[in-house]
Amino acid sequence: MQFIDRSKISVRAGDGGNGKSSFRREKFVPKGGPDGGDGGKGGDIVLEVDANINTLLNFKFNRRFTASNGRAGDVKKQFGRGAEDCVIKVPQGTLVKDATTGEVLADLTELGQRAIVARGGRGGRGNAKFKSSSRRAPTFAEFGEPGESRELLLELKLLADVGLVGYPSVGKSSLIAAVSSARPEIADYHFTTLVPVLGVVSLGYEKSFVMADIPGLIEGAADGVGLGHDFLRHIERTKLILHIVDAASVDGRNPLDDFSKINIELTRYSEKLSKRPQILIANKIDLPQAKENLPSLEALAEREGLDFFAISAATRENLDELINFVGKRLEEIVPEEEPVDAVKVFDVDKEDDPVIIERNDAAEFIVRNKNLEKIVAMTNFDNSEGLRRFQFIWRMKNLDALLKARGIKEGMTVHIGGLEFEWHE
Repeated sequence: MQFIDRSKISVRAGDGGNGKSSFRREKFVPKGGPDGGDGGKGGDIVLEVDANINTLLNFKFNRRFTASNGRAGDVKKQFGRGAEDCVIKVPQGTLVKDATTGEVLADLTELGQRAIVARGGRGGRGNAKFKSSSRRAPTFAEFGEPGESRELLLELKLLADVGLVGYPSVGKSSLIAAVSSARPEIADYHFTTLVPVLGVVSLGYEKSFVMADIPGLIEGAADGVGLGHDFLRHIERTKLILHIVDAASVDGRNPLDDFSKINIELTRYSEKLSKRPQILIANKIDLPQAKENLPSLEALAEREGLDFFAISAATRENLDELINFVGKRLEEIVPEEEPVDAVKVFDVDKEDDPVIIERNDAAEFIVRNKNLEKIVAMTNFDNSEGLRRFQFIWRMKNLDALLKARGIKEGMTVHIGGLEFEWHE
């Protein structure tokens, strides 16, 4: 199976349905009042965690998602039908960011968890909603509000209790294969494992934990050397780190130096990650060369205040003792508390932003304000009453004074959303 842990997608929520402009037409009622109904809401774009999905592979081939639009309102004050949401299934552990701003929109860590990442537009109001004591027969209705659209960056961080770290070929894949049903590729060359591998380790009836074989780290991983950033990201959620070194120095490296260099990379990548509990494991003790390094490795663990195990993944020596100890250690670890202001699913709604006026290369004026841009999109400028209502909103927003302060002159062009206007006193 191909493992994809990062993907970029485009999403567009549905537009709201248009409001209806109509009047009652009944026998013996010559002048019926306005009875146009509201349009239906556009569909949202929703991400949902699905237990049957383990990677972001689906998004390699399908990168665009669009929700349906709401239905238009009708006569007799009938509301248009709202559109169904577009639900996108993602694996557990997916971090969702706005690809443009880098803002975190959702951190999806629980099965069934949902996050709305783009909201559908509300339906336009029918002319019945604009009836008042001073406006008895409004002829205008609103268009539907445009749905939100954005580009999203999806990043998968594996959810594992235990993460295996260490240089390539120290025996991480052999260990996870020996204690779980995972079957990673194993061979006598560097970087046999190119993707993270998850294995479930059983401790008896209804007791188990998840172990992740993280591909071999190297010096400079925190700077992105090799596939450093891609691999380090998957260790962030683990409760316990098993730091494996090659006690037999098969590749001629010093296991003490390996231990130091890997921990330097963990610290450089994340100070929080460097404080994660570790167990130092000396592997390959079935080889005669390991006897020379074991005393110094045991002394290193004592200096660092770490638990130490000498094992052989190949012969399964001391594996049962290690796994039982890891199970007990996981029960003792108190989960890190989330910061008070941390939120698992972030609300994408924002307060109305201030009116910002800019100039483009043609010396035209561009007005930026989300609320105003929505009003422009929802106004029927072919209807005189609708136009007058927009002019009223223009005055309430004090746009004339703001434009004059920026030096606007008679006949200059003003852009708001997708429309342009010619300014006059």
